Amino acid sequence: MTDLPEMPTARQRLLDPPLEYDQLREDQPIVRVRFPSGRDGWLVTRFEEGSQVFSDPRMSAFRPRHDIPAEEGTDADDASEGINPTFVMMDEPDHGAYRRLLSGRFTPKYIQRNLQPYIDRIVTEHLDEIERAGANEPVDLIEHLALPIPCLVICEILGVPYADRDGFHYATEVMMDVSKSRDERAAGGKWLIDYITGLIATKRADPNAEGLLADLIRTSQQEDSFLSDEDLIGIGVLLLFAGHDTTMAMIGLSSLTLLTHPEQRQFVQDNPDKIGPAVEELLRYLTIVQFGLGRTAKEDLEIGGQQIAKGDLVVVAMPAANRDPRAFDDPDTPDFERKMSRHLAFGYGVHQCLGQNVARAELKTILPQLFTRFPGLRLTTPVDEVEMDTHGTNYGVRKMLVTW
Repeated sequence: MTDLPEMPTARQRLLDPPLEYDQLREDQPIVRVRFPSGRDGWLVTRFEEGSQVFSDPRMSAFRPRHDIPAEEGTDADDASEGINPTFVMMDEPDHGAYRRLLSGRFTPKYIQRNLQPYIDRIVTEHLDEIERAGANEPVDLIEHLALPIPCLVICEILGVPYADRDGFHYATEVMMDVSKSRDERAAGGKWLIDYITGLIATKRADPNAEGLLADLIRTSQQEDSFLSDEDLIGIGVLLLFAGHDTTMAMIGLSSLTLLTHPEQRQFVQDNPDKIGPAVEELLRYLTIVQFGLGRTAKEDLEIGGQQIAKGDLVVVAMPAANRDPRAFDDPDTPDFERKMSRHLAFGYGVHQCLGQNVARAELKTILPQLFTRFPGLRLTTPVDEVEMDTHGTNYGVRKMLVTW
C-alpha cells in the first residue's frame, strides 16, 4: 500500500502539533497511514475515539514501535533497543500484578508526605543557583532547572546515585532519539541495562539499601514472588529513563509557554493556589508525546465506525486528541480556568502513566516559584531561535537562555 499518506510529524508552529491533524480530525478521524517505521496502521486524532483505544480490553498494549524510521535490511517491526518489554506492554492480569508492586510509591498521598519536602528543597536550591549564575550571564533553564530536578527526584525514588546522571541521561537521549541509528539506540539501551544490573547487584549485597529498587529486590526474594532478575532490570531501566526525560520536557515546554503567553504567566504569578488546574491545562495543551502511543487489536472490532482487523496497529495521536474542539472549547488557547474532567497527556485507562503524580508535583512546585522569584524573566533570543527537540519521543526544549 505505497499510496498511504505519511503520519504527520513536522510542526509548523512552536507549541502546536502538526497542522495536518486539524483536517484529519474533521475529515478522517481514523485513517490508515504509513508510520515512520515503515509499518502501516490506523491513526486516531479525536478525543473520544482515542479514549476508547486506550481503555478497550480488546486492544493489546503489546505493540511494535511505530516512530523509529526503518533502516535498510531491517524489519520495520523490530526497532527495539535490546530491552525486554516491561509491564507497560502487558495486558491484564499480568499488567496489574506488576503495577501493584510499584503504585504505592506514586500515589498523591505518598508523594505529598514523603517526596514533596525533598522537591521543595531542591527547587529552592536550584533557583538560588540560577540567581547566582544569572548575575553575570544568561542562564540555560534546561541545564539549570528542567533537567536536574527530574533527575534528582527519580534518583531519590529509585535509590540511584545522582552522580551517575550524565551517563543515564545521555543513554536516555540516544534511546529516545528517532533520528539515531538502530545500533546507536541499542548501545544506549545496553548502557542502561548494564548500569541497572550493576546497581541491583550492589543493592542486593546491602541489606540496608534504600529506594524502590531495593524494595523490589527484597520482594523478589520472597518465596511467593514472581519477580525475576530480568523483571528487576527491565523495571529499573524503564523508571530511570522515563522518570526524568518526560518531566524534563514538560518543565521546559511549560516554562517556554509562560514566557510567550503573558496572560497565562500573570495568572500563575497572581494565583499560586490555582496552579493545579493550570498544570492540567498545560499538560493538555502541550502533550509532549509527539508521535502518540500505539495499541494492537486482539480481535476484529469497530472504533468510531471504522472496522479494525485483528493484528492491526492503532496509534492515538495524543497531541491531536487533546486539541479536539469536540472535547475542549477553543482548544488551541491555554485557558488556566478551563473546567476539564480529563485529558490524554498521560494516556488513559489502566495503562495511564505510573509517574504522573510525580510530574504534577514537580510542575506545581517549579512554575509558581520560578515566575514569582524572577518576575522579569525573559528569553535572551527570539522565540523562533529557541533550540527544540524535534527528534525525541517527547517533544521538548534543548536549550533556553533567559535573563531577568
